[in-house]
Order: sequence, then C-alpha cells, then structure tokens
Amino acid sequence: MRALTVVFAIVVIGGVIAALSATYTVNERQQALVLRFGEPVAVVNEVGDDDPGLHFKYPFVDEVTLFDKRNLEFDMQPAEILAADQERLVVDAFLRYRIVDPLRVYQTARDERGLRQRLRAIMDDALRGVIASIPSNDVISGQRSELMDRIETAVESQVASQDLGAEVVDVRILRADLPQQIADRVFERMRSERQQEASLIRAEGEERAREIRAQAEREATVLLANARAESERIRGEGDAQRNAIYAAAYGQDAEFFAFYRSMIAYEEALQEGVPIVIPPDSEFFRYFRSERGGDEPQ
Repeated sequence: MRALTVVFAIVVIGGVIAALSATYTVNERQQALVLRFGEPVAVVNEVGDDDPGLHFKYPFVDEVTLFDKRNLEFDMQPAEILAADQERLVVDAFLRYRIVDPLRVYQTARDERGLRQRLRAIMDDALRGVIASIPSNDVISGQRSELMDRIETAVESQVASQDLGAEVVDVRILRADLPQQIADRVFERMRSERQQEASLIRAEGEERAREIRAQAEREATVLLANARAESERIRGEGDAQRNAIYAAAYGQDAEFFAFYRSMIAYEEALQEGVPIVIPPDSEFFRYFRSERGGDEPQ
C-alpha cells in the first residue's frame, strides 16, 4: 500500500512537470521562437501578429526562446574617432532598433545579446566611416542632423545586407567633442579663421560702400549741374519777359515809366542814416525841382 502511494505521488509529480513543460506564456511585449531538437518550428506573437497568452508545446522536446517585441536601444561607449582633417573627436552615440524576425536573429546571432554585439560592431563601423569623411569643424559646429542621417543610412544598409532580422529605428549622437587637450588649440584656429573671414567681408563691404558713395556723389553733381542750368534758363526767360513788359510799358507812357523808375531808385538809394553827396542840378533829383516833377521852363 505504501509502495502504491509512492508510485502515485511520482506519477502525479511527473504529470505536473510534463504539463508545465508542455505550456509556455508569451506576453504582449514578447515574441517567441519554438525550437524542436534545436530546429525552429514556429514563431509566436511576432511583429504584425497579436497572439500573446498561453501556448502549448511538446514537453521535453520543444524549447522556447523569447525575444523582445518593443523598440530597444543601447548606448555606444564614448570612443575617439579621427575626422577627415585628422583631428580626434570623442563621440558618444546610441542606436534604437526593433526585432522583426526572431528566426533570422536566431540564425545569425542566436539571441538578443548576440544581436546587440553585431549591431554594436555595425554602429561603430558606420560612425568611424562617416566621421572620417567630414572635417572636425563641421561635426562640432552643428551639422549634427545631416551627420546622423548619414550614419543611420550606413547602419541601415549594413543591417539590411547582413539580414539580421532587425530594423533600425533611430540613430543619435549624444556628444561629439574634441579631447580636452587639443580643444583649445582647435578653437583658437577656428576663431582665427572666422576673424579672417570677417576681415575679408568687412573689406569687401567698405569697398562696396566707397563705390556706392562715389556713384551717389557723381549723380548728385550731375543733378546739381542740370538744376543750375535749368534755373539759369528759367531766369533768362523771366528776365526776357520782364524786359519785354518794361519795353511795352515804356512804349505806352514813357514819362510815367521814367517817373516810376525814379521812384524805385529813390526808395533804394534814400535809406535812413545814409548820406548822399550829389550836385543840386543832378538828373537824379529832377522830379524835385518843380511841382510838376520835371525841369522848370527856361
């Protein structure tokens, strides 16, 4: 009786173990690759499918390898990389990726750790290749967006050619700086280059300003000369019209015209406090010699 109890307990325990080994659970953040004697037989809840939950497998025969279904990332260790001008840059970057084919990941890298190692090597190669083609000034001075696009394209190309079962989501450069020991020297050189460019631009601006100023002065001289000529012409025409009017008036009444001209002369000549010395019989005062304003009859 006691032996039967032991045997029953063993059977129950074996059944429980067999039942547990015949099931596995995949949550919504995972995808599973089922292997039978080391050979892949099924992929569960892969990208594009929605099949999380409890699943069954052959006990003691099938093995389940789980892969993350979310976007993953890893940081590159800061490394010194030579730029096109042979300056060393300390570059720190990271990569975001997603596993889209667990079977290919298993075939090429075995697991997620192996995949990260492959991606890390690809990322390092792309960083060094792209930065080696760009001067350090361009990397430091702000062309990060274009630089990251080129690196991302290079990484995507290598990942696609090696068919790793993953896709690149994003590539970012966190830092790309000069080592401290040479930063001051390079910045001083950059400052000198910018000062030379500024001096050249300033000199070109001053030359252009002189040209504009000289042109403006020439145009002003021409305008003034034309204005003077026009004013002289108008003044001449006015004088001619005035003389014509005077002549016409003189022709109508010569005595009145002579009287009018004398009155104007008196007004201009006889100013208060200004002495005038002329002989009494001067023609200038002929209108003062009689009440009629003319010469007395002899």
